[in-house]
Amino acid sequence: MDLERVGNFRATGINDEEREAAVLAPIIARDGGEHLLFTKRADHLGEHPGQMSFPGGGREPSDRDLEATALREANEEIGLDPAQADIVGRLDDISTVTRYSVRPFVARIPDQEYVPDEREVAEIAVLAVADLTDLDNYESERRDHPHYGDIRLHFFHVDGYTVWGATARILVQLLELTTDWEMPPEADREVDPDADLPM
Repeated sequence: MDLERVGNFRATGINDEEREAAVLAPIIARDGGEHLLFTKRADHLGEHPGQMSFPGGGREPSDRDLEATALREANEEIGLDPAQADIVGRLDDISTVTRYSVRPFVARIPDQEYVPDEREVAEIAVLAVADLTDLDNYESERRDHPHYGDIRLHFFHVDGYTVWGATARILVQLLELTTDWEMPPEADREVDPDADLPM
């Protein structure tokens, strides 16, 4: 991964959503290659239960900025010491169906054991970038979304996990920016709005 491209990237912001949030896309060097750390959200959570996500959450009044939000949430969710996160830059803000603007930060973190906060995180998954960029592990579909209209959904299937939704949208930009991976120009299929997800 060429993380210098993240540092040089001029990210765009979103200022018209009801609430602000931030996530940390943590990169770990392991076994001679780069990996990304994801959390699997606890099933009892009200928003996006069971989904794969990057550590993160809503901005609190005590957070000095959104970078502080991402670091605080990573500390709460996986026990990452904020001082151990080497933030290299950020990606474009995205909007979610829950009316959040989400700001993704990219950081190198140490390869060590991280402990999930069982109140929010069911599991921590560290997935190889080489597997995430393997097109055999990727598929996408177009559907008419009630909030966004015509959209393309991305699905990355690695090690029994499926990364999709807002996290996959962030992942697509991160991989296109830092690796040779390119999103295929056409979706694999077009489906009805209420079609089952390929999970």
